[in-house]
Amino acid sequence: MRLFVVDAFTDRAFAGNPAGVVLLDEPADAAWMQHVAAELRHADTAFVVLGEEPKPLRWFTPLAEVNLCGHATLATTHVLRGSHVFTTRAGELRCESRDGWVRLDLPADVPVPASDDVSALLPGVEIEDVTRTSDDILVRAASAAQVRAVEPDLAGLALLDVPCGVTVTAPGDRPRLDFVSRVFSPKVGIPEDPVTGSAHCALAPYWAERLGRTELVGEQASSRGGIVRMRLRGDRVHLSGQAVTVFAGELNC
Repeated sequence: MRLFVVDAFTDRAFAGNPAGVVLLDEPADAAWMQHVAAELRHADTAFVVLGEEPKPLRWFTPLAEVNLCGHATLATTHVLRGSHVFTTRAGELRCESRDGWVRLDLPADVPVPASDDVSALLPGVEIEDVTRTSDDILVRAASAAQVRAVEPDLAGLALLDVPCGVTVTAPGDRPRLDFVSRVFSPKVGIPEDPVTGSAHCALAPYWAERLGRTELVGEQASSRGGIVRMRLRGDRVHLSGQAVTVFAGELNC
């Protein structure tokens, strides 16, 4: 089996979000895929079956299978090149790698109002709005500086009644940047995700409503960092990003 490590949502190695990509000739056992993901220790590892159309695609964090992972889908499309349709827990995803860019067609995840009090878990953040997505509590902070500086209580976040964790966001603080964000998902083994495609499926409709635009640019302000370009089209979000392959080899177990 071929194994790749790809840095997604970046145009240079050792930035963006690294993802494992495993190319399968036939469907694999879920427990085995979970072991591989735990061994690689990336935020997500994608497993794609090449012998079927559309191609089955699944994603695993070091601790659990997830319903949608944008950066590992981008990494998979980057490895395969060309246009592909994947069948996933999130439905059919149409993706394309062309001219050095990968474009993903993903389902929008429109946040809904929520009353969760997470202020004690996000010291230094002045919370202006709280909503929920299918995976996270989405918190809008008063400033990008607060998002960039926050050091959350990860142990407390892991106890929240939410599938993954918390996304913290605020308006952009640089030219041509609509918003910034950071994503913390300790419950599924990701203390901080470097760049999260699935989170932008919620951030896109959230900020589109508030900014009055359907084409947006977001920065995920982790230590590795990454830029995500978004286009909201009805109930779909088109994400665009670049990627770099940093490792290619064989999986022997």
